[in-house]
Amino acid sequence: MPATTSPADLYRHSLRLLLDKDISAWVGLWADDGVMEFPFAPTAWPARLEGRAAVADYMRDYPDHIDLHDFPDLRIHETTDAGTIVVEMRGVGRVVETGGAFDMTYIAVVTVQDGRFTSYRDYWNPLAVQASGVDFTGSSAR
Repeated sequence: MPATTSPADLYRHSLRLLLDKDISAWVGLWADDGVMEFPFAPTAWPARLEGRAAVADYMRDYPDHIDLHDFPDLRIHETTDAGTIVVEMRGVGRVVETGGAFDMTYIAVVTVQDGRFTSYRDYWNPLAVQASGVDFTGSSAR
C-alpha cells in the first residue's frame, strides 16, 4: 500500500485480504519491526509478537483453522494521533475443525506509519475459541 494510505483504508484492505485468505499479502502490510499484542492471551499463548516474521509465523495456518466469511459491524474510530485508529468489529465464519460457527467480537488499537502496521493490540477473547477445543494459534505445539 502507498505510504499515504490512511490507517482506516489500510485496515479495510487488510480485512479484505483475510477474507480472501491471502495471509502472505496480509503479512506484507506489516512494518519489519511491527508488534502485535494480545492483552488477553491465556497462559501458553503468545502475548506479543515482535517483527513481521513473528506475525507471519503466527498467522501462517490461520485459514486452516478459521474460515472467515465477513466482518460485519465494522466501526473505525479516528484518534487524536493521525496514525492510530480504534476498531470495533465482529468476525464471522466457521471453525474448520468442527464446522461450528465462528462469531467473535474484536476491539483493536492499530497504529500505522508509512502505509504499514507498526502496532496492533488485539483485544479479542481467545477463551471463546479455546472453549471449543480449537488451538488455531498452534500454542499447544510451541
